[in-house]
Amino acid sequence: MKTKLFLLALLFLPSLLFAQSEQQRWKKHARQTEIIRDQWGVPHVFGQTDSDAVFGMIYSQCEDDFNRVEMNYITAMGRMAEIMGKEQIYTDLRMKMYIDPDVLQEEFEGSSDWLKELMTAWADGINYFLAKNPKIKPKLLTKFEPWMALAFSEGSIGGDIESISSVGLRAFYSNNFQSFIPLEEWDLEENPSGSNGFAIAPELTVNGNALLLINPHTSFYFRPEVHMVSQEGLNAYGAVTWGQFFIYQGFNEFNGWMHTSTRADVIDHYALTVEQIDGTYHYKYGNEWRPFITKEIPMRYKDGDGIGEEVITAFYSHHGPVIRSEGDRWISVRLMVEREKALSQSYLRTKTSSHQEFRDIMELKTNSSNNTVYADKDGTIAYYHGNFMPIRDESFDWSGVVNGGDPATDWKGLHDLDELVHVINPKNGWVQNCNATPFTSAGEYSPVRGNYPAYMAPDAESARGLNAVRVLRNKRGFTLNNLIDTAYDPYMIAFEQLLPKLKIAYERISQNHPLKSQLQKPVETLLNWDLNFGLKSIGMSLAHFWGQALISNARGIERPAEVYLFDFLADFTSDQMKLEALATAVQKLEEDFGSWETPWGEINRFQRITGDIVQPFDDNKPSIPVPFAPATWGSLASYVGRSPVETKKIYGTVGNSFVAVVEFGEKVRAKSSLAGGQSGDPASPHFYDQAQPYANAEFKEVNFYREDILKFALKTYKPGMK
Repeated sequence: MKTKLFLLALLFLPSLLFAQSEQQRWKKHARQTEIIRDQWGVPHVFGQTDSDAVFGMIYSQCEDDFNRVEMNYITAMGRMAEIMGKEQIYTDLRMKMYIDPDVLQEEFEGSSDWLKELMTAWADGINYFLAKNPKIKPKLLTKFEPWMALAFSEGSIGGDIESISSVGLRAFYSNNFQSFIPLEEWDLEENPSGSNGFAIAPELTVNGNALLLINPHTSFYFRPEVHMVSQEGLNAYGAVTWGQFFIYQGFNEFNGWMHTSTRADVIDHYALTVEQIDGTYHYKYGNEWRPFITKEIPMRYKDGDGIGEEVITAFYSHHGPVIRSEGDRWISVRLMVEREKALSQSYLRTKTSSHQEFRDIMELKTNSSNNTVYADKDGTIAYYHGNFMPIRDESFDWSGVVNGGDPATDWKGLHDLDELVHVINPKNGWVQNCNATPFTSAGEYSPVRGNYPAYMAPDAESARGLNAVRVLRNKRGFTLNNLIDTAYDPYMIAFEQLLPKLKIAYERISQNHPLKSQLQKPVETLLNWDLNFGLKSIGMSLAHFWGQALISNARGIERPAEVYLFDFLADFTSDQMKLEALATAVQKLEEDFGSWETPWGEINRFQRITGDIVQPFDDNKPSIPVPFAPATWGSLASYVGRSPVETKKIYGTVGNSFVAVVEFGEKVRAKSSLAGGQSGDPASPHFYDQAQPYANAEFKEVNFYREDILKFALKTYKPGMK
């Protein structure tokens, strides 16, 4: 009996030793880490080492909103169906085609020691939080492993993988390779969930220091504010996507970086001719037939109170996975898969202290879905359009599907940084990007389109891009405060084109037309409007609903790719469509608000009721008026409502979320704004404390230096030791 017990003890000894080692790490990190919460609840995490700072930073995130931390990793690892049901299988499949736990574990083991240490500290921080807070019940992930950090290495959860259609996957893998041709999307909203980045050179500023605007347009509550400091040279402040351990958009004492989503072409679709040979599917490549690599992917899903499983056999060519078919050809996709390098680049750039160091980190070339606006203490400003850019044969049209059987369509390495579309220290003294073309990024000193392959920058201009150039051109005397004013400029540039055409349309209709008298006062109101958003603006209310109705009326008209949305609406819609759209807007305003003369502030609102990821809204519950408007009309301060339930009022869900302005002087100074507040807990004083300042565009001073942090400290503690 003693022998059996001894053997049993030997069997479990490794796991017991690991558990002991893990708890020892927890205690050591907690002992070497300090969290100071300031007056806004922002966590300032001080660690002896970088890994201590990572441990404390993720611990503080879990305190603020563990639900969002966990959900981001459930999504990133393709496990949504396990909590939401079978309908999520093909959303999960697109992630699982790239996120294989066995592969991620191998990549973890092959990572640099410093990165393994950070990933281990990251997992330790979450697991320590769960151990210290047993009342928190995870939906699925009860244990976080270090390798999981590799599943989410950029700022967006799915990165480039999100471009894969789950509808196409379902048609192919569940319906015997059924053909699916995705509809070309007509971008009606001009990317309202994009971002703005401005960098201002010292010669244009009052204090002779470079300035940076960090203005991501994301879903609200997608990123909180965090400050990370260590005795190993880390001192970064900014926005972090829930669950990640690096500052995604932010600054340190020396430089700052702002990422805007890019349309640079970094993903290619390959059409393959397929034949079944000896019971195995092959594809034609050059003069040979190559067998597809197959992979059995188990897809688990919630089934009542239990868990079901379906195994999908996925096909891979040398380009990448097969994601749909078009006719009798299968479509394979190629995109960047460099998780370890991407995570390294995301973290290491936060510790750079000069433009050269920042560029050296960019040589990893794994920031595939982003542009970068940069500024630093030395006075350098820069803009980079993309980072990861495959070299292709320019004789092919890379905007669509290319022949995957032609070896000439294979990628030929990556472009060097100097070959990318970029601009450094332009003579005009500013750079900007608003998810639009880089060829207006520095006014007349912008890169020239003809100097680059078409696939590098197919981005069109947007209303925000035009507005950014308008507010920056010929302006001097910048300070932090008037940079905020510039970023919140209320001018709705899209209506410059639209309203004169409405005037013409109204003047053309006959005096006997029923719309003539009906629309007289609304037309006069719009023509007398100053084109600015504002709480008291009736013109903004009327223009917004008119524009939306006009977009709806124009859906059946083909829009040329090179034509801006507002030019298209102005020039390609008929007089009748314009006037009918205005009549529709008047009717909707009267039905929903009692009068078409309703001020914008009574319609456009901010409301945060619960900590749910999909926020419910209720017209009968309190809300705050917001003056900002959708980016569709050129609003730099983007504010877009996408309610999951029907409401009459517009409740913001996407747009300005975390915003910061930074001055790189002898000491760095910054101001910031965060939608709602730092915490996802409705019981927290920091759930809603920034809502009114956010709506007022009133920024708070960032507490960056320890002496300032201590002045406003509300709570100082070690993780797990309150």
